[in-house]
Amino acid sequence: MKQANRYLKVVEWSEEDQCYVGTAPGLMLGGVHGDSEEKVYSELCKIVEEWIEVHKEDGIELPPETANKDYSGKFVLRVSSDTHKALTIRALQEGESLNRYCNKVLEEAV
Repeated sequence: MKQANRYLKVVEWSEEDQCYVGTAPGLMLGGVHGDSEEKVYSELCKIVEEWIEVHKEDGIELPPETANKDYSGKFVLRVSSDTHKALTIRALQEGESLNRYCNKVLEEAV
């Protein structure tokens, strides 16, 4: 497997830019823009490979891989005490646990 395949590549339509934008989150800043989703993805793949080669040539450690990761479904989220209180009250009003309520809110937001 090519090392570039170990990094997530995302191509999305941007209403703001009125074109497709390709990025490699966690690997590089910036991205690729264009009118064709396929061309943007192809160009993004090339740029990711070039980015990796530059890192190798310069002796810069690559960031952790972002593709094909397993996620536990658990993470710690720090919020203010006021937000914690408001979420707890809202969860109680909905008759749900704080965890279930927050999970529902996050899923709706994504």
